[in-house]
Amino acid sequence: MLDQFSNLSIDFNPQTLLLLPVLVALEAVLSADNAIALAALTQGLEDPELEKRALNIGLVFAYVLRMTLILTASWVMKYWQVELAGAAYLLWLVFQYFTSEAEGGEAHHGPRFTSLWQAIPVIAVTDLAFSLDSVTTAIAVSQETWLILIGGTIGIVALRFMAGLFILWLTKYEHLEDAGYLTVALVGVRLLLRVINPDFVPPEWVMVLMIAGIFAWGFSQRKLAAAEEVVSEGMSGAREEAESQTEATTIDSNEEKIEV
Repeated sequence: MLDQFSNLSIDFNPQTLLLLPVLVALEAVLSADNAIALAALTQGLEDPELEKRALNIGLVFAYVLRMTLILTASWVMKYWQVELAGAAYLLWLVFQYFTSEAEGGEAHHGPRFTSLWQAIPVIAVTDLAFSLDSVTTAIAVSQETWLILIGGTIGIVALRFMAGLFILWLTKYEHLEDAGYLTVALVGVRLLLRVINPDFVPPEWVMVLMIAGIFAWGFSQRKLAAAEEVVSEGMSGAREEAESQTEATTIDSNEEKIEV
């Protein structure tokens, strides 16, 4: 564990600095599945204002946990039980979602929360479980702890913005929440395979392609309500335009009568 702290000395050689954009890009890509999962979890509060607050506070705790994981990674990764616990937790979330009873016209739903402080620990722990995968990948790219800390910090910032977008998109696309939980399942299975046999773990590019395919399906169909809203807005605009044209015609007609 002390090895991680000894690597905190900053070395600004060109080779190390070239790794920074690689780690940033890696964090951004790996944050996409994490973001949609956290956005789906916040839906359990059923209040847009509480969802934003839960995400903000939850990610503060998640950031502390992620930095702690990076600093203790060389020690934590010696214990396969940690990755097994992360895999079990993520797969439990997926199982709970897809086996939930229909509610409010929805085929599935994630955990429901009665208060803000019920959602926050779930958000923080879920991000930690995802971090078990992303931090391992980052360490494979670079052994410079300070560089991984910067990458992790940028990852949390990217995660917040992306999760905010997904919260909006979840209200508009029919399959997006299902897609989110499928990506959770992918990460859970990946962690499980790492415990069973690291040789079974698919490479990063395979994971990226699979997640991209799931996202494409998630965005493939808009919700009926969202589609009706777009049509309604279009009809309302057309109606207003027609009314304005009618008013203009009436005014012109009145002016002609006055002239006569």
